[in-house]
Amino acid sequence: MIKFALRTLVRDRTHSFIHITGLAIGMAIAMLIGLWVRDELSFDRENPHYRRVAKLMQHQTTNGAISSNRSMPLPLATELRTNYQASFKRVVRAWWPGEHVLAFGEKKVVKRGRFMEPGAAEVMGLQMMSGDGGLNDPHSILLSKSAAEAVFGNVDPVGKTMTIDTKMVARVKGVYADVPNHSEFRDVLWVAPFELFTSVTPGIKNSETNWGFDCVETYVLLADNVDVSRLSASLRNISLDKLKDEPLGLAYHPQVFIEPMSRWHLYGGWRNGVNVGGNIQFVWLFGTIGCFVLLLACINFMNLATARSERRAREVGIRKAIGSMRGQLVLQFYCESMVVALAALLVASGLVLLALPFFNSLADKRIVVGWGNPLVWVLGVGFALFTGLLAGSYPAIYLSSFRPVAVLKGAFKAGHWAGVPRRVLVVLQFTVSVLLIIGTIVVYRQIRYAKDRPVGYDQGGLISMTIHDREFAGHMETLRQALLQTGRVAETAMASSSATTIWDVWSGYSWKGKDPAIIGEFSSIAVSPSYGKALGWQFVAGRDFSREMATDSSAAIINESAVAFTGLKHPIGERISRWDGKVFTVIGVVRDVVMTSPYERVESAIYTLEKDYNLLFLFIKIKPGEALAAALPAIRDAFQRVAPSEAFDYRFTDDEYAQKFATETRIGTIAAFFAGFALFISGLGIFGLASFMAEQRRKEIGVRRVLGGSVVHIWGLLSREFVVLVGLSFAIGGPVGYYAMHRWLEGYVYHAGIPWWVFAATGMGVMVVTLVTVSWQSVRAALMNPVDALRSE
Repeated sequence: MIKFALRTLVRDRTHSFIHITGLAIGMAIAMLIGLWVRDELSFDRENPHYRRVAKLMQHQTTNGAISSNRSMPLPLATELRTNYQASFKRVVRAWWPGEHVLAFGEKKVVKRGRFMEPGAAEVMGLQMMSGDGGLNDPHSILLSKSAAEAVFGNVDPVGKTMTIDTKMVARVKGVYADVPNHSEFRDVLWVAPFELFTSVTPGIKNSETNWGFDCVETYVLLADNVDVSRLSASLRNISLDKLKDEPLGLAYHPQVFIEPMSRWHLYGGWRNGVNVGGNIQFVWLFGTIGCFVLLLACINFMNLATARSERRAREVGIRKAIGSMRGQLVLQFYCESMVVALAALLVASGLVLLALPFFNSLADKRIVVGWGNPLVWVLGVGFALFTGLLAGSYPAIYLSSFRPVAVLKGAFKAGHWAGVPRRVLVVLQFTVSVLLIIGTIVVYRQIRYAKDRPVGYDQGGLISMTIHDREFAGHMETLRQALLQTGRVAETAMASSSATTIWDVWSGYSWKGKDPAIIGEFSSIAVSPSYGKALGWQFVAGRDFSREMATDSSAAIINESAVAFTGLKHPIGERISRWDGKVFTVIGVVRDVVMTSPYERVESAIYTLEKDYNLLFLFIKIKPGEALAAALPAIRDAFQRVAPSEAFDYRFTDDEYAQKFATETRIGTIAAFFAGFALFISGLGIFGLASFMAEQRRKEIGVRRVLGGSVVHIWGLLSREFVVLVGLSFAIGGPVGYYAMHRWLEGYVYHAGIPWWVFAATGMGVMVVTLVTVSWQSVRAALMNPVDALRSE
């Protein structure tokens, strides 16, 4: 049977090529998506304590809206260790991941890491390469392999003393293998004791008993056989009970819960206190796309196989006449589809091997295929056999059903209804293509819509740096003057938050006419006087901060959202008091500055001048027209003269802002990649069907040409059916695509609409591809010499 199947494939090389190519592309895409899905589903699973690691989260109600966050009060960990010790093996507080200067001798590097309590190595699942993972010594540090090489080179770092941000001295306790890319902790290149961090941060250390100050993450390693749901329910009001004497904290009505590690990556989305999924939606989306693309390839096989029914009808009739049973014929046709599927598997494996580096770059992954693992090949062959069964099922059943008497008498004709299943399959093919194209266009429009959103400041030529020495504030004016003297810098400023992140959200603000039931919550950003000039604020009313006006130490600038939130009709001159008793006079109103998600609304923000606040973000505005190649070295030299202990590690603000679109851009690019191949596979199928139609109607075309039929007439005759089928596909896919993408857009507060031209462009694009594909065969058939077609009559 295999020999006969190979002979059949070789005899009709063109359509065998279409069979194998279509299936191979479909299988390759399905394999790539399968690898991506496997990587997503395996997130954090390399952690040996995967089933028992969790983090504490809480729901908080602010003015009727419920937010879900992982920022927890400091005393919560102590409470868990004291009163719930039977339920937890480890309770680990952690400061937020950030970049810090690691130094050993003259060597200084900036690496991202965390300050965590003892037990961090167990929670993170670190694989120690040398030393041990204990952090009981408050002056110790664990380094990843890459961080150790960056700081110490090839020297064994264990036991050596280094500094963190110049002020914190730590001895290397151990080196661990770099955390896998598909892990929550993949960017943690070093871990130092939380106690070391609090020793240089009095504000945190003094909040050990403050239940109203949420500032740390809290990870836990659960005891064996703990019922997570029951334990989580018992912790629900743990913070609420401690805040009974604090009206401000009580107003948030905090509800604590446990979030297992298995849900961190795939179910990280929350809206109004309800989990709305997260990356699991992309897993389902691309998994569905992979299945559909493979289905398209199988449909091609079915269509092309059944389209050849009249050619193979005599073969079936003869074989039945000499005694072949229908089961034998079904087996033969299945054998043919299996051979095609296995050939397609080999081609698909080569395509995956070639495409994987590009796909990894596209998807921001580090996926590898273990070609040397026998299980991979077993799964691959199983996948090919499944594909062969799926693709060959309809042709095998259909072709084996022919009646030998009718076939051998020459009375067999496929009939009008015989083509209905093929037409249904073609409609299904192009419906999927239409859906993918509409989805891709809408995703890209949403990204462009958000990118075109006014950000409220000028990003051009603006660079930022994180200052790690907390005593640097006293040298800010010296640095400012040094940078201005380079002649390359327009202005510099300091702030407590970067331009693309809000670090502090404070409640307890009040103002004239405030409703007592409203929680006065603002994004609070402390700045230097030149902040507005450096960033290019856009004022709606009032003025900027001034160094010459001593009263500006108690002045505030608010944004438009804050004006709407407070209801102040004439905000200039109004007073806003803070929870600590300090009163600010509003001197200006600026347009909303987009500092968080560009897809969400801008929160109320208040900017103040506060010398005692940690202004750790430096902004440098390069003069317009200055060449970066000349400006950056001059800025670096001036910076290092004033701050020799700091690493000159700068970032362009527009690049940081662009990172906010990374996920949507990546999803849109991958979707476009798959949509293009889906359309190609559909077009390949149309090409094969058109060639068979042209061959089946060869004599009819010859007669029409003899009777005066034009090339255009013949072209229209052969193209009409495909145009109708594609039109029907669009009629089905258009409304479904609109509904699906409209639902997707509703997940964004700031989103684009879906204009009519999206559907017009999709319909025209698919129609053009169809006509171009069919026209090749149609025109070729129309230009054929009619004598050649009619010679056998």
